[in-house]
Amino acid sequence: MTRAERVRLKPLDEQVVVITGASSGIGLVTAREAARRGARVVMVARNEDALRAAAATLRDAGGAVMHYAADVARPQELQRVADVTVAEFGRFDTWVNNAGVGLYGRLDELTLEDQRRLFETNFWGVVHGCLAALPQLRARGGALINVGSIVSDLPVPLQGIYVASKHAVKGYTDALRLELEADGASVSVTLVKPHSVDTPYFDHARNYMAVEPLPPPPVYAPETVARAILHCAEHPRRTVIVGGSGRAFASLYGLAPRAGDKVVERTLFRAQRSRTPERDRGGDNLYHPPRRGEGQARGAYHGRVRERSLYTGAVLHPARTALAAAGVGLAVAAGVRAMRDRH
Repeated sequence: MTRAERVRLKPLDEQVVVITGASSGIGLVTAREAARRGARVVMVARNEDALRAAAATLRDAGGAVMHYAADVARPQELQRVADVTVAEFGRFDTWVNNAGVGLYGRLDELTLEDQRRLFETNFWGVVHGCLAALPQLRARGGALINVGSIVSDLPVPLQGIYVASKHAVKGYTDALRLELEADGASVSVTLVKPHSVDTPYFDHARNYMAVEPLPPPPVYAPETVARAILHCAEHPRRTVIVGGSGRAFASLYGLAPRAGDKVVERTLFRAQRSRTPERDRGGDNLYHPPRRGEGQARGAYHGRVRERSLYTGAVLHPARTALAAAGVGLAVAAGVRAMRDRH
């Protein structure tokens, strides 16, 4: 156990939790669950109208929630979030860097402008969030949780620049953790790495392909990720993978990279491309909030969505770790079977 894993964190119902990317998908579900469990929640995203509506719904259900419109690509806006939160609640205990955007297409087809913009949100947005949060967390203790992706452990074609951004998030998070540990800071730094999740991400992503993108199966519910995030807000963890299939593919790449390449080449080109021609989806979210899909937790995926991950549940709850190996095996078999059945 590292020193960071011995940091003492408050119960969630005693916490103030800041969540970026909270207007849809994982961020929205995490905000809902945190508020339901008694935390005071600050929801952050670019879309003021969507945030206001989501926050009002949570307040109507009894939650202590405020919202603040900010673009994570602009460091001064996240610093303002930190200042406003302290002014309103006196502190924050957990900061979740969750905001992200997607970009589908072959790497030699994407414009440099679009690739740089994705990095401004997915990587620099995490950096800006960490820098805004750290003065308070260093002073008072707490949890810093960065939402990465399992693709930081393996390459995925057609999302190459997204993959690169998540590799960068992983490297930054791991280095930051070491520096804070060396300083003796009472800050838990966690990287949460989901596998495919049924959120509006796929509808909001900028798409260079001629067909609509798909999440490669198995696909998990955003609630599986939210539960992992909030567990880490109370229990220090270094890294959490959400989805046993993601853990299995990462392990395969660690042990036999070329074998992993062959599996990815045979499966992930087809698994990410639907048979539906690309359509006008109301605008992507690369530069601006999308015109639709905000305020929604789930995406438009029509296949089976796994409401729980046996593997992740076992890892997060030590009493059940004996089930983890079985969970990985079942998830791998399910993933291979799902991709085979689709094609």
